[in-house]
Amino acid sequence: MNNPSEFVQWFRSAAPYIRTFRGQTFVIAFDGEVIEDGNFVELTHDINLLASIGVKIVLVHGARPQIERTIKSKDVEPLLSKHGIRITDERALSCVKEANGRLRLEIEALLSMGLPNTPLMGSEIRVSSGNFVIAKPKGIVDGEDMLFSGDVRKIHHLAIKQRLDNNELVLISPIGYSPTGEIFNLTHEDVAAEVAINLNASKLIFLVNSCGQSDADGKLLRELTSSELKALHESKYSFAEQDNRVIANTIKASESGVDRVHLINRSLDGAMLLELFTHEGIGSMISRDPLEKIRKATVDDVGGILSLIEPLENAGVLIRRPRENLENEIQKFTVVEHDGLIAGTVALNTFEEASKAELACLAVHPAFQNAGVGERLLRIIEQDCSKLKINEIFVLTTASSHWFLENGFKQASMDTLPKEKAALYNYERNSKIYTKHVSA
Repeated sequence: MNNPSEFVQWFRSAAPYIRTFRGQTFVIAFDGEVIEDGNFVELTHDINLLASIGVKIVLVHGARPQIERTIKSKDVEPLLSKHGIRITDERALSCVKEANGRLRLEIEALLSMGLPNTPLMGSEIRVSSGNFVIAKPKGIVDGEDMLFSGDVRKIHHLAIKQRLDNNELVLISPIGYSPTGEIFNLTHEDVAAEVAINLNASKLIFLVNSCGQSDADGKLLRELTSSELKALHESKYSFAEQDNRVIANTIKASESGVDRVHLINRSLDGAMLLELFTHEGIGSMISRDPLEKIRKATVDDVGGILSLIEPLENAGVLIRRPRENLENEIQKFTVVEHDGLIAGTVALNTFEEASKAELACLAVHPAFQNAGVGERLLRIIEQDCSKLKINEIFVLTTASSHWFLENGFKQASMDTLPKEKAALYNYERNSKIYTKHVSA
C-alpha cells in the first residue's frame, strides 16, 4: 500500500457509520441503465459489503431501456402522455412484463455470484421477490386514459420486513398487482419512495445520471432540506421529466419520515460507499430538518470534544485539558453537531470583571474547516455575551491570528486582560492577545 496510514485513518473514521448502519433498512433504487451500462457488477460488491455489516437492503429496479427495446423489437407503437409517462396498452403491457421478468432474473443471477478474488467471494445473499406492491390505475389524466399505467395503492410492508428479518435481500420490480388480478406498469421512483416510507427506512438511495442535485449555477448541493429542494423544484430551474420524478419522490419520502435520501451518480464506481462512509460524501443528501445543530454541550459530548481538541493539544496549539476538568466545565462549551458528529466546539469563560469574557478552546473537525463552522460558533459566543451584558471578548492564540483578524478582532496588550486571567498568563507560550467589541 502506498499510504497505509491514510487507509487506517479512513477505516477508523468509517467505524461510527458501520455501528450506526447495523440493523438499519436501506432502499436502493436504480433504473435499467445500470444494467445496460454494465455497472451492476460493481454495485453488487457494494451491496454485499452493506449486507455484511448488517444493513437490511431492498432493491427497487427500473426497466425503461429494456422495455423500450422490447417494444421496438415487437413493432409496438410507444404511447407517451403529455407528461412523458408511458401509456400502457395491452401490447405494451406484454412488453413490460417480459422486460421486467428478464431483468429481474438477470439481477438475481448477478447477486448470486460468489466469484473468487472479488468482494463477493463466499457471499450468500439470498434474494426474495414477490407481490409486495398493490397498484391502482392512474385512470384518465388531462383527458388521456393511461390504461395499464398505474400508481402504488399499498405496500405489503410486513411481508417485506419478514424477508429482511430472515436476512434476505428483497428485490422489487416496478410492477403492481390489483386485488382483481390486473397488472399495472409503475415507475420505479414511485415504488421506491412508497417502499421506503412504509418500511420506515433509514435511507432511500437513488442512483441517478448525475452527481446529485445542483443549483441553478451548476454547483453540487451536498446537503439540503426537503423544503429547500422543493423551493428549487418549484423555481424556474428546468428539470428533465425523469429528474422530476426523482425529486418529487425524494421530497415525498423525506417529508414522510425517511431519515435521509441520497442522490448518487450511478456511473461512478464506489460512489455509494463514498457517499455513505465519508463525512463530505460525493452526492446530495436530503433530510427533512437541517443536519447541523448548534447547542450547549452535555457530558455525553465529552468524547467528541476530546477528539477535536486532542490533536491541537498534541501540536501545542491548545493547552492540555484533563478529561475531568472538561467534564466539570462542560456547561461552558457550545458544540456544532452535524448529523450526529461533533463538528466544532468552543468555550466561553467569564470573570468577576463582568464586562469581559474569554473565547477559549475553539476547535473544528478537519472535514468542516472550510464550511464556516468556526464563524458560526463565534456568532453564538457573541450572542451569549450580549445576553450576559458583556461588551468585550478576548482570545489568546499562538496559531490562528489571521482567522481572528479576519473576523473582527484586533491585537491588544496584556493590560486589556482581566486581572484574574493576566495572573495566569503563560509567558513560555507567548500567546498573542486579541479583543473584539460586542454590542451588549
